[in-house]
Amino acid sequence: MTKNMGSADKVIRFLLAALFVILFFTNTVTGTVGIILLVLAAVFVLTSLISSCPLYIPFGLKTTCAKKK
Repeated sequence: MTKNMGSADKVIRFLLAALFVILFFTNTVTGTVGIILLVLAAVFVLTSLISSCPLYIPFGLKTTCAKKK
């Protein structure tokens, strides 16, 4: 898979994932919504670690910095 995520995008995803996990484990968000947020947090962490978002590919989005020649 090609890398299509920049560092700012990865940091934002990690922060959102941390927020979702904190909300779930402090019982601020519970039930089905809480489980959905946990799954979304896992997806955010996974895509951040591999630096590629499958949803960006069909739209041709890239948040990586352009390399200078």
